[in-house]
Amino acid sequence: METVYVDKHTSLVSDCKKGNRKAQFELYKLYAGAMYNVALRIVNDEAEAEDVLQEAFLDAFNRIADFRQETTFGLWIKQIVINRAINYLRKRKMELVSMDDVDIADEGADDAEDNMLKVEAIKNAMERMPDGYRVVLSLYLFEGYDHEEISHILKITENTSRTQYMRAKRKLISLLETKGVER
Repeated sequence: METVYVDKHTSLVSDCKKGNRKAQFELYKLYAGAMYNVALRIVNDEAEAEDVLQEAFLDAFNRIADFRQETTFGLWIKQIVINRAINYLRKRKMELVSMDDVDIADEGADDAEDNMLKVEAIKNAMERMPDGYRVVLSLYLFEGYDHEEISHILKITENTSRTQYMRAKRKLISLLETKGVER
């Protein structure tokens, strides 16, 4: 069975395809906040996140004719934002170390859902993490991508994605413990 996406903003998208600036502005207002947060979680710099956001929307509106509405506009713009943000990191020479030859034990049951950590402490700790860790952790936990999708987005192996994720979790826990946040 084929998945069908219902986009409640199809009329705005149609108007954008006709060159309607008001429709573009309405779509921007609807999605800018959420897309800024996506970019910020990846690039970890407010000015760069704003740049990513602006470039992503410019890109989207310039290529709106190519949007076939097989997904929602929100999913489409989110993918553009993620790709733009990752390109910004590549410009900063983000390095992900390949871990193909390293044996890694499987993760056990995760009690993270049971642990109520303060949101601000987590945000602050994530801001201090290396780019590679923060990006994989953000894509996996916040954006809902699996390791196969992350490996395609970042052009790394699935094993590297899993390793970066595991190490990022350990680093995050360590940073939170140094700040006195209990597990």
